[in-house]
Amino acid sequence: MASSPVQTSFYSRDELLALGFAAIGESVQISRKASFYGIGRIALGSHVRIDDFCVLSAGEGGIAIGSYVHIAVYTSLIGAGRIEVQDFCNLSSRVSVYSSNDDYSGASLTNPTIPEAFSHVSHAPVTLGRHTIIGSGSVVLPGVVCGEGAAIGSLSLVNRDCDAFMIYAGVPARPVKARSRELLNEERRLLASLG
Repeated sequence: MASSPVQTSFYSRDELLALGFAAIGESVQISRKASFYGIGRIALGSHVRIDDFCVLSAGEGGIAIGSYVHIAVYTSLIGAGRIEVQDFCNLSSRVSVYSSNDDYSGASLTNPTIPEAFSHVSHAPVTLGRHTIIGSGSVVLPGVVCGEGAAIGSLSLVNRDCDAFMIYAGVPARPVKARSRELLNEERRLLASLG
């Protein structure tokens, strides 16, 4: 009796290539329990890990994930605007990144079942710079740019740009203190070790 192939919790390289991503680097680990919409508009760098129950829904602007990026369980990246997650970013569990937003004023109808003529959804790109880390349960709204090395504390609401190498926390997120730049030395050491 022939044994059936063992199925791991991550897609194999061949399976990943067959899914239809816009681009995919090397050493990519994606959970079979993650969901992708607009997959042809999603580009992944190398050394990317996307865990269980994540949702990446790419609209017209697409989603670009750099290299050495981790997207933890239950995290979502959603919207029509471009979402860019640059190298060495870490999105903790239950982080939500939006590049689209309904009109909450009551002047129009809301939700995706409504025809576009009766709704007023705004779109703006989101950029998470290199070495950005976002704590569990945080929300990033359309139009936000997190500078290189920005750190966002858990359960924060990021509704405006964050400066490079600053730590932010709260609702809305506000600067708390400067973040060490030592991780740039660690990045150099890592890359040098890889040749």
